[in-house]
Amino acid sequence: GLPYSMKEAGFPLGVLLLLGVAYITDYSIILLIKGGNLSSTNTYQELVRKTYGLVGYLILSTLQFLYPFIAMISYNIITGDTLTKVFQRIPGVAPDNVLTDRHFIILLTTIIFSLPLSLYRDIAKLGKVSLISLILTIVILVIVMVRTVTFSPQVPKSENAWIFAKSNAVQAVGVMSFAFICNHNSFLIYGSLEEPTLKNWSRVTHVSVSLALVISVVFAACGYMTFTGYTEGDIFENYCRDDNLATFGRFCYGVTVILTFPLECFVTREVIANVFFHGNLSTVFHIFVTVVIIAVATGVSLVYDCLGIVLELNGVLSATPLVFIIPTACYLRLSKERWNHSDNLISCLILAVGVLVMTVGFVLTILHPQECSHGKEMFYCFPSNVS
Repeated sequence: GLPYSMKEAGFPLGVLLLLGVAYITDYSIILLIKGGNLSSTNTYQELVRKTYGLVGYLILSTLQFLYPFIAMISYNIITGDTLTKVFQRIPGVAPDNVLTDRHFIILLTTIIFSLPLSLYRDIAKLGKVSLISLILTIVILVIVMVRTVTFSPQVPKSENAWIFAKSNAVQAVGVMSFAFICNHNSFLIYGSLEEPTLKNWSRVTHVSVSLALVISVVFAACGYMTFTGYTEGDIFENYCRDDNLATFGRFCYGVTVILTFPLECFVTREVIANVFFHGNLSTVFHIFVTVVIIAVATGVSLVYDCLGIVLELNGVLSATPLVFIIPTACYLRLSKERWNHSDNLISCLILAVGVLVMTVGFVLTILHPQECSHGKEMFYCFPSNVS
């Protein structure tokens, strides 16, 4: 979705916004753990409950559930989009083959991969899975970079492709927030460190967010430079079906998304466990809750298949408050520093930006929903049409 956010914001402004969102993400993740230390709490929910009582706790729990839950839906949509195109390129697989049916692919990958991996109880067991996912992300990035050089001459540049800013910049921030957010599982990961100290956490956060920023900027820039105004919500919808390198990229992307799915399931399950079961799920309930969450997410993704608006809505309604608003609001309430201390001033600024992005972004997404050309072959894939 990042090249698509460049199309929404205007390319130069989009890059600046991406830098801003990365900085705010880095800052708010560290602020979250600072808040946890100040309030002697070790989960996001406990922190908000101690700071803003039951109402704050329930609002956070709803957001913490919605963000990863909607992310799971979008991951299934991506899996259905990408892997069907991969299977279409296998010799002997006819267009009416069951492997080219997105519903079948979503059900198959869920049953074989997503569900078994999501049934783990310890998030640390997904460490190797996350490493594979990261390596595949680098492979995808290289493919997108190569195609910028080799394929972009075939794609006509759209009008006003390099304009500084466009009117949908706020929605773009929603998509970027969705790409960067990890606040909802920060305490889980902080607890998995050998030495969970603020210094170690800050180092891990700076390295992780910096690496994510580099990958994101290069990915967004290369994707947008290739397709400019024709960029889709799912960048792999832009490549032609007979493009073998892009097909390999789709395969890597599909695997990455399947391997990321369980991380989101962990968080949704933890929220349900904390709200309804006092934080402890018996083995039977652990299996039952996991199966129900995955079944509902899969059901929605089978019915709805447009990715752009899913990313936008999840970004502005769930990711923005989780990244911008709640960590800063908690810290401001707990802080013992003077009002003009840098942490307090930066927190106030991030809080104000978060409220603006959430409100304006939601209104714009509803008033101007993005068109979805899901599954269509783009016009430039037929050279006779381009001239």
